[in-house]
Amino acid sequence: MVSDAWHPQVNGVVRSLQTTCDHLRRRGHVVTVIGPDGFRSVPCPSYPEIRLAIAGERRVGARIADFAPDMLHLSTEGPLGHAARRWAMRRRFAFTTAFHTQFPDYLARRTGLPAAAFWGFVRRFHAPSHATMAATQSLSQDLMQRGIEPVVRWGRGVDLEQFGPDGPRHPDMMAAPGPRLLYTGRVAVEKNLEAFLAASHPGTKFVVGDGPARPALQNRYPEARFLGTKGGPALAAAYRAADCFVFPSLTDTFGLVMIEALACGVPVAAFDVPGPRDVLCDTVAKTGDDLDAAIAAALDRDRAACARYARGFSWDAATDQFESALVPMRAGMKQDIRTGQAA
Repeated sequence: MVSDAWHPQVNGVVRSLQTTCDHLRRRGHVVTVIGPDGFRSVPCPSYPEIRLAIAGERRVGARIADFAPDMLHLSTEGPLGHAARRWAMRRRFAFTTAFHTQFPDYLARRTGLPAAAFWGFVRRFHAPSHATMAATQSLSQDLMQRGIEPVVRWGRGVDLEQFGPDGPRHPDMMAAPGPRLLYTGRVAVEKNLEAFLAASHPGTKFVVGDGPARPALQNRYPEARFLGTKGGPALAAAYRAADCFVFPSLTDTFGLVMIEALACGVPVAAFDVPGPRDVLCDTVAKTGDDLDAAIAAALDRDRAACARYARGFSWDAATDQFESALVPMRAGMKQDIRTGQAA
């Protein structure tokens, strides 16, 4: 795998890739990840927590060749993904890609330019791919409508050994006035976090995570409690202490944190947009155009039903989808995955 998103970054893309790698290794695959930690890097403009590798086709290609893989997956459209893509195309090696992040929307939020200005870049990156993996049906349809195909599904799962309703609850959160409303994830402009912090529903708002927007949001919303980055048991304890998980993003392609919250028995409030619309059902969550109304409705959902629903998201099933989309590198530049014929 080649990915511009990798440790020490903490986000849904990295966690999804790490979990998929773990499951592939359990199945007997030998997996390596070529990430920015192996190269000199520079801070991403406007998002210094993300490092962009300074590495071209020659250096990235040499690492791929040294590993001598049977299959090649390009996870991101960043510098490493592009370098690996050029290397593979010159040798007519097949590869797969994934669409993890709504880069056109993110770049639009950060530059002020329309998202349409960036879709050509995304289409060109994925055009030679044997298959582009997408997390949900809505996203798959959107990509095909924008000229990216073939698209195959690669869903997500939840680690039920770590995330469950039984276990410790974050003590500081439990001591706060309820209802306790929680957001976890990157604290960045594209996450639309201000919609959560500005919501008027009574209760105490908690933010778990970090990012470039944190200082400004802490100053603007001093009543909210920012707890910093958490993982493992500490993250599960924060989920369990919440009465409602609020997911304000309008652009996430899946929203792994939503099913982690549900697994801990916490109902979800979100906007009615792709991602939440695909992942959630009314029994355990509420989506809509009014986030305050969604929070009020979600608080009435049954916590046991939330935990049961989350058990339907299996990393084994998601890894089956990922594994079935892979293609031997010698199969040619691009094939029709439905017929096996060269495109």
